[in-house]
Amino acid sequence: MRKLYMPALILVLFASCLGYKELPVEYDYSYRGNFKKYRTFEMMRPVGINDSTMVNDIVEKSIVSRMKFLGYKQTDSRPHLIVGFKMFNDSLRFNGYNQPDIEEWVKSQKEDLDYDPHKLNLKTGTLLIQFFDRRQNRSIWQGYATTLYGSINFNNERHLRNAVISILDKYRFMAEGFTEGSTASADEELD
Repeated sequence: MRKLYMPALILVLFASCLGYKELPVEYDYSYRGNFKKYRTFEMMRPVGINDSTMVNDIVEKSIVSRMKFLGYKQTDSRPHLIVGFKMFNDSLRFNGYNQPDIEEWVKSQKEDLDYDPHKLNLKTGTLLIQFFDRRQNRSIWQGYATTLYGSINFNNERHLRNAVISILDKYRFMAEGFTEGSTASADEELD
């Protein structure tokens, strides 16, 4: 009986990978981000008139799942990061930045580097995910994805999850203390 489980498990894992197609992703970040110091997050909620491009259960659940996988705890009490997203149906020109790879920059954390702006022409069907440092009151990281061959179909659950995975694969920072098993309180402020 046990011999049947292993091939079945391998087949299920392989089949789940077939549904994932990495999308082209760009990201940029703030040189003031404390990427190794964040432990908690909360999702941004639109205030006032609901903007349907900023509310989507599939996108939100995918983001929450990924953040928890990285060790972040979701809390509505003074979170370190506030995560927001927006779905753009139309094409747009977007201001991005040419920067060192974020993992390389974190090693030195030089804040005196210049931002080298560049314009991006994004096709229809673009998903933008932004991380805001609540304490600094600023955006510290943003990633955006669109497809090369057409738009992201915002009505297709697989397309949405694929877009979130592709974007958040570029944010590779585990929550502070996650790998060490830290029991730091979610209400503690960043140093």
